Amino acid sequence: MSKEPHIASVFDRDLEAIQAMIMKMGGLVEAQILDAALALETRDEELAEKVRNTDALVDEMEELVNAEAARLLALRSPTATDLRTVLTVMKIAASLERVGDYCKNMAKRSHVLAQMPAIAGSGGALRRMAKAVEVMLKDSLDSYIQHDLELAHDVRARDRDVDQMYNALFREFLTYMMEDPRNITPCMHLHFIAKNIERMGDHATTIAEQVIYLITGTVPDEPRIKGESVMPADLGDGED
Repeated sequence: MSKEPHIASVFDRDLEAIQAMIMKMGGLVEAQILDAALALETRDEELAEKVRNTDALVDEMEELVNAEAARLLALRSPTATDLRTVLTVMKIAASLERVGDYCKNMAKRSHVLAQMPAIAGSGGALRRMAKAVEVMLKDSLDSYIQHDLELAHDVRARDRDVDQMYNALFREFLTYMMEDPRNITPCMHLHFIAKNIERMGDHATTIAEQVIYLITGTVPDEPRIKGESVMPADLGDGED
């Protein structure tokens, strides 16, 4: 009697356990995004500290996912679609970890901004941008679980919307800085936060592209549709 069904069953069970970890990790990161944006808008330093502390748990979960995926590769020697699935899981975990890092950076700058005069409307605008990215991330993870190619492509297309929101905020912050030199420091922090959120959108898009690769076997070769950048190259992306 062939042992293949038994081996396949064990592989599927192990993979389901890893996928459960990915979804738990994704839920933590989605909450981080919303909490970091709310902490910024409301100047809630306790909530910002919670975001910073959660990052350590996200990091631990990425390590656990990678360890379990490596064990699965070593014990089961998956091929073809199963191999793509394991590699996709590892790349999704890496993207989620990076989003968590950007949330932590937002929380750090929120603490600094809480000591400065508020820039009118900035907190609400950044929170709306963060919500758009959080929905992108949720949809990219849903597209993975459901193997929904159309949803993955939709997430990829939405990256342009986030870029445009970032560009609009960048111009707004420049206006505030030109109007009053006292706005320069807080607006620079706000700009770096906006850039962090824009980069979160890039990682949500990367997850969607991994889903497309998983389903089709090829990575999208057409370039992402990006909003026109208005940021000078030497300003960087605000990583700490």
